[in-house]
Amino acid sequence: MIRNARTTRRDALSTYRDFAHRGSARATVLRTVGTRERRSHLTAPRVPTVGIDIGGTKVMAGVVDADGVILEKLRTETPDKSKSPKVVEDTIVELVLDLSDRHDVHAVGIGAAGWVDADRSKVLFAPHLAWRNEPLRDSLQNRLAVPVMVDNDANTAAWAEWRFGAGRGEDHLVMITLGTGIGGAILEDGQVKRGKFGVAGEFGHMQVVPGGHRCPCGNRGCWEQYSSGNALVREARELAAADSPVAYNIIERVKGSVPDITGPLITELAREGDAMCVELLQDIGQWLGVGIANLAAALDPSCFVIGGGVSAADDLLIGPARDAFRRHLTGRGYRPEARIAKAQLGPEAGMVGAADLARLVARRFRRAKRRRVERFERYERYAQVLRSAGGLGDTGDSARPTPQDPE
Repeated sequence: MIRNARTTRRDALSTYRDFAHRGSARATVLRTVGTRERRSHLTAPRVPTVGIDIGGTKVMAGVVDADGVILEKLRTETPDKSKSPKVVEDTIVELVLDLSDRHDVHAVGIGAAGWVDADRSKVLFAPHLAWRNEPLRDSLQNRLAVPVMVDNDANTAAWAEWRFGAGRGEDHLVMITLGTGIGGAILEDGQVKRGKFGVAGEFGHMQVVPGGHRCPCGNRGCWEQYSSGNALVREARELAAADSPVAYNIIERVKGSVPDITGPLITELAREGDAMCVELLQDIGQWLGVGIANLAAALDPSCFVIGGGVSAADDLLIGPARDAFRRHLTGRGYRPEARIAKAQLGPEAGMVGAADLARLVARRFRRAKRRRVERFERYERYAQVLRSAGGLGDTGDSARPTPQDPE
């Protein structure tokens, strides 16, 4: 009787140890998957993630599903650039925790307007924030306890357009974002091309006019000084300040206050048929086409996607860009022409792309892993009972739990 009881206890403990070892090894594998980036979005888990788009004026956060659908979105003002990096981190953490109260968040993606290193762990420089070699990924990951991915906002917007927007089906895509300046990104065969140091795609600082307008980067004649929101507003304000006859309409609209002239106002007047505003958008579009032709000569993509706030002008901008592209394309008439399309996802593109890229590092089995831990604890209690009982009592197979993998 005693020998049978001891044998039963030994078998039970052996079963527990074998199962615990197997579960521990599996948990180690899951932890490895949770911290390693997957090679393709096709192997990424279809779980909800949070995307954060950090710009100069706003921080937008949203929960996005695997199909690019925004389940919930929050927005707040960007902390002043003079404030410490921790203030911005606090803002991000508050938004993520708020969304986590209502959604099971598996990872967080950050799209930052700045240079991000090749490991996507540090923001090397952000013009609108006090980030200089800031270890943003590790800082947020420690506070949020979920995987965090950091990337340039143009890269995240390009990824979103390739996955869900105007670039679907393209295997070689270049994204150009026209806002205050010009940003850009390159995608080839489902991969964002970030360059050796992570800062590829800064198309706005290609020099197109030697000795031209001074750029905040320190150089002269950068592309974004001729084809961006800043360039559009600068030209309109110069004409208004000079009291040019062609600017009378816009001067009247702002009641003589030249600083109130903005890009959206210029676009609105152009749609109403204002000749000066139409011409200014044509000029911006022509410079855009020249730059696209240069990029086509260097990169030869199948598609250019034009996004950013200035792209809201639609064909008033993109029409002249297409014409200039065809006129300046190297080998025109003897080579296929890349398609030029307007972005489809609007201002949410960066947020959606950041969330989808975060899915590449998401924990596929977050809930299952928690259930496994709870089950291991039950088995530990079961083994403790057997030890304390000294093998006495009924410990047959009917009392022995059968391990089941939750998957």
